Amino acid sequence: MNMSVSPSFSAGHYLNRELGLLAFNRRVMAAAQDSAVPLLERLRFLCIVSSNMDEFFEIRVAGLKEQIRARAARLTTDGRTPQEVFRLVSLEAHTLVERQYRIFNDEVLPQLAAEGMHFIRRAAWNEAQRGWIRDYFDREVMPVLTPIGLDPSHPFPRLLNKSLNFAVELEGRDAFGRSSGIAIVQAPRLLPRVVRLPPELAGAPCGFVFLSSILHEFVGELFSGMRVRGCYQFRVTRNSDLFVDEEEITNLRTKLQGELPHRHFGDAVRLEVANNCSQPIIDFLLSQFGLREEDLYRVDGPVNLVRLMQAPDSVARPDLLFAPHTPSLPERLERAPEGNIFSLLRQGDMLLHHPYQSFAPVIDLLRAAAEDPAVAAIKMTIYRTGADSVLMQSLIRAAQNGKEVTVVVELMARFDEEANIGWATRLEEAGAHVVYGVVGYKVHAKALLIVRREDGMLRRYAHLGTGNYHPRTARLYCDFGLLTANEEIGQDVSEVFKQLTGLGKARTLRHLWQAPFTIHANVIAAIRAEAEWARQGKKARIIAKMNALLDPGIIDALYDASRAGVRIDLIVRGVCGLRPGVAGVSENIRVRSIIGRFLEHHRVFYFLANGEEKLYLSSADWMERNFFRRIELAFPLLDTQLKKRVMREGLRAYLTDNQQAWEMSADGDYSRRISRGKPRSAQAELLATVGGGKTAATSSIRPPA
Repeated sequence: MNMSVSPSFSAGHYLNRELGLLAFNRRVMAAAQDSAVPLLERLRFLCIVSSNMDEFFEIRVAGLKEQIRARAARLTTDGRTPQEVFRLVSLEAHTLVERQYRIFNDEVLPQLAAEGMHFIRRAAWNEAQRGWIRDYFDREVMPVLTPIGLDPSHPFPRLLNKSLNFAVELEGRDAFGRSSGIAIVQAPRLLPRVVRLPPELAGAPCGFVFLSSILHEFVGELFSGMRVRGCYQFRVTRNSDLFVDEEEITNLRTKLQGELPHRHFGDAVRLEVANNCSQPIIDFLLSQFGLREEDLYRVDGPVNLVRLMQAPDSVARPDLLFAPHTPSLPERLERAPEGNIFSLLRQGDMLLHHPYQSFAPVIDLLRAAAEDPAVAAIKMTIYRTGADSVLMQSLIRAAQNGKEVTVVVELMARFDEEANIGWATRLEEAGAHVVYGVVGYKVHAKALLIVRREDGMLRRYAHLGTGNYHPRTARLYCDFGLLTANEEIGQDVSEVFKQLTGLGKARTLRHLWQAPFTIHANVIAAIRAEAEWARQGKKARIIAKMNALLDPGIIDALYDASRAGVRIDLIVRGVCGLRPGVAGVSENIRVRSIIGRFLEHHRVFYFLANGEEKLYLSSADWMERNFFRRIELAFPLLDTQLKKRVMREGLRAYLTDNQQAWEMSADGDYSRRISRGKPRSAQAELLATVGGGKTAATSSIRPPA
């Protein structure tokens, strides 16, 4: 079911998705240069950029390469061919990576050293350090390495996606008379990429050595009697998008289990090498992976900065980290008797704002439902929940207690497929009903329904959210969650579960908007209604917050509304395909992006609606895939006070932020919002107010002086 609309404006009115993703990573990287950000958090931001770029190549660049190979003629919304997009992406990505390593080497590492944290290079090792490192290599590294000398009986190995490898140039002949000249050594993933030296040897409070340095120094031990001419670290990134022909499968879980092992060995899309790598080795590796020069990234440092992500937590320097934060509980919950959450919800809806408020009420609700004899049924959607989930344990417990447990597990949640398959198996073994949604549509909606017998009748309780049922990410991602005993909302949620598990036509829902049926049409209708109010000379206003805005039909409707005089504010964390401030098209549209300590993840849609003020929270971004190829929900806040709270915490706080905000210009570029007057940071203010101020002095991210 795809009712997407072709763009109405010329290609120049739309921005490219891939280039927008790279622009987002430039904004993330700017936090690594911000002196207001604690130093170890700046290192973490650099690691986040590397992680984002890995997925960008695994999915987006891999897709571009597939289109180029297939000679796809379809133009992007901004009027470019896949070849043109790839060329621009390659230029931008190379520039971004070069800047990333310059920040790492010239800013972050020297400042860490000034704080007593040294990443000690091989050339600077003293004899005592070298002796300890040699012993570490012999004990911890050497036994798990498998050197592969290349010759006719040892072809180039199949190397895992994103694994750390070393190409070794050799001279001489081995015990069998072989002299191929090249060997490959793969570093097992169990080995830490950064090794901490004992304090008495480090010469500083904290001394670290890169695993790559250790292997470079002692790689000759793997090739007895031969001379090592060079040792070069490299890393290959592969296409990691799973392809499942949904028209030919009979069991999605079985099919995915067969496909997952191949993810690590997809087509190569990027080669990263240390900048000291010799040209013959580079040419050799490019030929082995079927790559070209534009796919090569020379880096001045470790080829995988992602693996430094844990370094900030390995040292006792809280002064160089964001101040710890303990999420608060809503006052109603703090006052309520223990175990009385159902009666509390019967008194009125409850809104949770993560990570400022705790995710514990959701966990407690499900745990209570699993043990409560009055609970007859539990139904839940699962997209991402993690490999060790207390929520899944509660569902298993509920099934073991004889309750009717139904879980809609999305097996195609990218990079979480294996964990979800594992939970599906365990849930089935416990007696739960496990379904995988609807073939062809990812179940991205976040919904929990509990059916409880009270006073001789069944009553529904629901949780609807903008984020995943994942306790760990709930401490890092900004999301809203609604807990409600509203019967009409409960009936809507029940109807959605009936669609997901059974068969039949979609019925009209009382309050919820649902993709792929109504969210797109209702958003378009709400935008057009604002335009009509504006044409009548009445006040008209749209504020929307999301991760991404790319759907051409929505963009066109926003352009029309702007031309009608509607004032529009868009808070888009990531990629935005709309150009604001274009004369005659979008003068009334402002686009801003907030990059801070927490990942902005809520989706909030506000329409003035001639004073009625309609406000929806949603799991869906404004993208074609979310509108037409996913099952998503948007739900209203019926309680006036909660609606005002979302306006205050989820929208206005971000529109007045002058510390962490980036604003987009008509050419698609972003610039830091320069502070005027009193500094305001949405995240810092929410930590102090919604979060209860249970943190030490917060560090807001400000523009560099």
